Amino acid sequence: MRAFILAAGLGTRLRPLTDDKPKALVKVAGMTMLERTLHTLSRAGVDSFVVNIHHYGDKIVDFLKKHNNFGYDITISDERDLLRDTGGALKHAAPLLKGDGKFLIHNVDIVSNLDIPWFVGRSLATDAEAALLVSDRKTSRYLLFNDDDMLVGWTNVATGEVKTRVEGLQVDGCKKKAFSGIHMFSDSLLKLMKPYPEKFSVIDFYLDVCQTHKIEAVEYPSLVIQDLGTPDAVAGFSRKK
Repeated sequence: MRAFILAAGLGTRLRPLTDDKPKALVKVAGMTMLERTLHTLSRAGVDSFVVNIHHYGDKIVDFLKKHNNFGYDITISDERDLLRDTGGALKHAAPLLKGDGKFLIHNVDIVSNLDIPWFVGRSLATDAEAALLVSDRKTSRYLLFNDDDMLVGWTNVATGEVKTRVEGLQVDGCKKKAFSGIHMFSDSLLKLMKPYPEKFSVIDFYLDVCQTHKIEAVEYPSLVIQDLGTPDAVAGFSRKK
């Protein structure tokens, strides 16, 4: 199983911790986010990694080289020339991801109690081309799913904005779920990204293709997920450890 670790972000919410390093190398409870993610996914059965880089990308390259990739099979998807957002990152890394069927996508700054082998196995057992780990976590932005747990739209409940390709969609009749930053993705979708620009969101891509391709919601019982995207979150997680 291959995993694509999204580690290229600017980490603006993490400043000043990211003033001189990428967020992937910010230490949480004594271990960098990147190292923690690699070990977590490896224990879950992932044996090959693609890691995208941009902000202080050379420091990630040097860090991995210094530690001999921690013994893992790691390939770098280099975005130092342009930060491409989540969808553009997938398009750019497509040559490194093709041929694996479905692969896992995981944000570097997310930690959770997810049983990853369960999530992967569930995705592999269905014909959906993407599986999005979601929950009832309170937020302002939600993905919208129909009664069959298939993606149909997106909404910002604070502003009332709705994005959908489904004509006449009734938001109140949809299931509203918060996305976790963890998903399974079929390499068959990569070819659909060819007409897209270099920079775009994977969520916008999902919204574009969900009428013709199955993009499903997956919920994990009692999911606990934490976004380590702020100094307070990092400090709080470290105190708990």
